[in-house]
This record gives sequence, structure tokens and C-alpha cells, in this order.
Amino acid sequence: MATIHSRYINVDGVKTHFLEGGDGPTVVLLHSGEFGGCAELSWEFNLEALARNFRIVAPDWLGFGRTDKVFDFAGGRNRVMNHMVRFLEIMAIDKADFIGNSMGGSNLARVIATQPVIFPVRSAVLCSGGGFAPDNPSRRTLLNYDCTPDAMKALLNAMFHTTKWADDPAYVEKRQKFALIPGAWECAAAARFKSPAVAARAEFGAPDTNPYEAITVPTLIIAGANDKLREPGYAVALGKRIPGCETHVIDNCGHCPNIEYPDRFNELTIRFLKKVNAMR
Repeated sequence: MATIHSRYINVDGVKTHFLEGGDGPTVVLLHSGEFGGCAELSWEFNLEALARNFRIVAPDWLGFGRTDKVFDFAGGRNRVMNHMVRFLEIMAIDKADFIGNSMGGSNLARVIATQPVIFPVRSAVLCSGGGFAPDNPSRRTLLNYDCTPDAMKALLNAMFHTTKWADDPAYVEKRQKFALIPGAWECAAAARFKSPAVAARAEFGAPDTNPYEAITVPTLIIAGANDKLREPGYAVALGKRIPGCETHVIDNCGHCPNIEYPDRFNELTIRFLKKVNAMR
């Protein structure tokens, strides 16, 4: 059994938490961005399997998990991305395979489609990341989390295909523990705060203008066929836009195949990463 260590590092004055374990080629895992999102919850069913084959590094994004609760109202996402760039530099990660779920996957998709590529990406696994994000009732449920257990249950039902996660009091409590870390709600909600002097702009429901055709690294898409936070069939359409992309859609699965079907996710991911690294 691989040992996963919880560690901290100072990134330009920001106390940054990450999980680390295993040996071999480095794989960086970028977690999702729901209220309470963090590396520990996104990857709890994947870390050990991956660490038996690779060195894994799973940081908490700026403002999430156990990383300092900082939000830049002027820089917004740029501050978050720059923090991750500096984390990778300080960790001396100069080439790695990257896996991103939801927000982590969408951020990763933007990075690899934009020149210059600011992360040292050798290959990318997009787990329900990228593509058009509609502003629908399930998305509204995620955004309306009010820190209560009932709101967390509703959030989980929006994320997952089955209700077993929301029906499990221990799992709801575990999610609540991270969502209620001081400053966590404020950082997750702050992205939607807008000055009256700034033109209104929807965070979700806006056209996806990411130039996926410009992606040049090997890419794997893993998606759920029953993802309530994306449009039906989006993954196949997205995969066709990425040169040489490998796409897998899992039936009876929602927004987090890495959690709902971890064995299948781990199998597909490890096979893809071994193939990529064999080509070096």
C-alpha cells in the first residue's frame, strides 16, 4: 500500500497544502471547486492506486482545503493560476502529467490550449473538465450552498448521479468539515462578487471560447454520461476538437467519475499515463 503524506510549503508567503506519495514520473492532480472542494476529497479514491505507479502531488488550490484562504478581488483567477505556477516552480516540477477534475480540469484545459503553456504539462487528463458549463438548476444548487447539512446534501445530489453520497451521514459530515473551514465559504463565494460599477457578466452559461484545437499534449477525457453540470454528449464533442484525444464516457455516472467509479477511472488513467511515459 502506497503511503500518502500531507505536507505544507510556503509559496511566496502563502501556506500551501498538498498531498504527496509514490515514486516514478510526477503526476499533478488539480481538484474541483465546489464549496468544500479540496485535494483530499477529490482524490481520496485515486491517490493510492496512482501512487503505486507514479509520484503524485495533489495541491489544494489557493483559498481551498488547507491552503491559506486568500482571494484577490482585482486579479481573480490570475492570482490563483500564478500561485499554482509558483507552487510547481518551488516544488521543482519541470515536467509532469496533470489530472484535473471539474474546476481543476477546466483550468487545465485553458492552460494547455493557450500559449505560452504556463504549467509544465507532459499530458493531461480532463475529468469532467472543459466544455460549456450551463447555468442550470443543478449549477444553481451548487452555488446556493448555505453551510447547512441539507444544502450539502443537495450539492452532492447535483454532483453525483446516485443519491448514496448524500444519503450517507458520515460522507456529508466529512464534506461539511472542509466546507466550514474558516474562510472557505468566503473564498469560494467571492468569485461571484461584482462591483455595481462593473458590467454584469455571468460566470456560468457564457460561451466556451477555449481554443481546444490548439492543444498539442496527449489528452484523455473521462466523463459521466449523466453529468448534471454539463450538456449531454459534451465530452465526445469536446474530444473531437482536441487532436488525438482519447475519450471515455461512463454510464450511470455524474460529474465526478473519479469518485463514483474510481476503479474504472484509475484503470483508464493509469493505462493512459503509462502509455504517455513509455513514449518519452
